[in-house]
Amino acid sequence: MKPAKGREHFFTDWHKETTMPSGRTRQFDVDEALDRALEVFWARGYEGATLPELTRAMGINRPSLYAAFGNKEQLFHKALDRYKTGHMAFLTEALRQPTARAVAEAIFLGFVRMQRDRGKARGCLVVSGALACSEEAEMVRRELAQLRQAIVKTFRKRFKRAVQDRDLPAGTDCATLARYIATVLNGLAVQSASGAGEEELRLVSVLAMQAWPAKRETSP
Repeated sequence: MKPAKGREHFFTDWHKETTMPSGRTRQFDVDEALDRALEVFWARGYEGATLPELTRAMGINRPSLYAAFGNKEQLFHKALDRYKTGHMAFLTEALRQPTARAVAEAIFLGFVRMQRDRGKARGCLVVSGALACSEEAEMVRRELAQLRQAIVKTFRKRFKRAVQDRDLPAGTDCATLARYIATVLNGLAVQSASGAGEEELRLVSVLAMQAWPAKRETSP
């Protein structure tokens, strides 16, 4: 089922009632179940997360999953929405920094902090959720690719404003700078998922900032 465009709403219900095969009514916390599903998708990727694994983690049966969240793809979209407004909130905060350099530093620092104390899923769902997949999951792969491109465009827009404010040197290639920051961020995600620790990620981000465009000295 193709997800509707412009999904702006998120699940805010605290509880949902569903009828189990035995005829009994079961209550469960929708937010908690969605958080558990997010952890599975984060750790396993979209296709790697099986329905039995999802229902087991969520503590519900398959009919309850369908009744509350729809099919697996719809569940993934809801989990992704939760990921964007929760775990990825550091990007929104970073973009509010007063200088472009502070923005980039806050992006890296925010990501490193997000990885801290995560005993299970690490890395980034947007990066590793569906890089390579079957034809059945193509819509999910495209959506994540579009989301990554949207992040690059957001960085570029912020850096263009920095050039206008004379915070970045005139002539700065904002498109390349934006893609550079996104590329380092994606690389940190892969390294984190591969087991790199907080200090290792921090040192990489510090090294990456050495390529930051330097302001030209002006004559008095």
